Amino acid sequence: MRVFDLSTRREQLKELDIQANAPDLWNDPNAAQALMRRVAQARAVVAPFDSLEQRSSDLLDLIELAELEDDSGLATEIERDAHQLEADYFSLERAFLFGGEYDANNAIFSINAGAGGTEAQDWAQMLVRAYLRWAQLHNFGVEVLEENVGEEAGLKGFTAIISGPNSYGHLKAEAGVHRLVRISPFNAAGKRMTSFASVDVVPEISTDQKIEINPDDLRIDTYRASSAGGQNVQKNETAVRITHIPTGIVAQCQNERSQGRNRDVAMRVLESRLFEKQWREQQEEIARVRGEIKSNEWGSQIRSYVFQPYQMVKDHRTGHETSDVAGVMNGDFDPFIIAYLEQTAGQNSEDAKTS
Repeated sequence: MRVFDLSTRREQLKELDIQANAPDLWNDPNAAQALMRRVAQARAVVAPFDSLEQRSSDLLDLIELAELEDDSGLATEIERDAHQLEADYFSLERAFLFGGEYDANNAIFSINAGAGGTEAQDWAQMLVRAYLRWAQLHNFGVEVLEENVGEEAGLKGFTAIISGPNSYGHLKAEAGVHRLVRISPFNAAGKRMTSFASVDVVPEISTDQKIEINPDDLRIDTYRASSAGGQNVQKNETAVRITHIPTGIVAQCQNERSQGRNRDVAMRVLESRLFEKQWREQQEEIARVRGEIKSNEWGSQIRSYVFQPYQMVKDHRTGHETSDVAGVMNGDFDPFIIAYLEQTAGQNSEDAKTS
């Protein structure tokens, strides 16, 4: 696995060091501080690989010494060091898969059933269970914000904040439409049916990333919250739905017992979704100006889950697939996530070479 071109990163660090040593650097303190942060970030990427290269060189010297002195007693030490070096290198490259600007943030994670009524709602609930299991396996925190229960079965929609190391960095790989093919348990004729559910993931923004929202642009509705069993959580209208009128973006929370708390959480979600929308528009504008042909993956079908007549889960972006459907539905999404992140990192590395 090669997640980026190290020589390119070294050249970038060299250029930044030249800029940082400019005699007029501190004429603009804000620009200087921003540059020094970029230097520190670039050095934090390169330095660990420099350390690994030095360890590799030392190990080669040890191998040469063992050969010259015909010292077979060093073989065990050399083998141990070689295995540790390989493991450290793999771990370091894997860590740099999560080098995106917002990868370290918590994730606001939503699943919504597609068209198809009960079939799609049941599929949405199955996905919710699978991703909650994935979060549990990673010891990630889950703060459920909303569960919109279907009339007969399943979920129309689900939203939660998933918190943990690089939770957004992991889950951003899962955004898109997920397709299920199975023999329907809701069809008396036992027909094979296709259902869709969409996964939406945005980073939860931190306090220093907040954007300004005009209160006049908001419509705030309250309603009675209900649990998955249909019972009222409270008789009062504690659930809150906030609509940003100019964009139509909606955020809602019903799982807290006070209206004020639900409103605060819903505002956090709304701010994050508006922030993500603004960031995405900026990226699209950059791509337009650069003349890049950009594939429209946002909201498109990214993965198929086939239960019958055979068993397979296949990601259409990376080609990664497995026949272990039960494992995937029990939370084993990591192979798909890593395959996507490696592919994306490779593409970014190629872009860095040509830019």
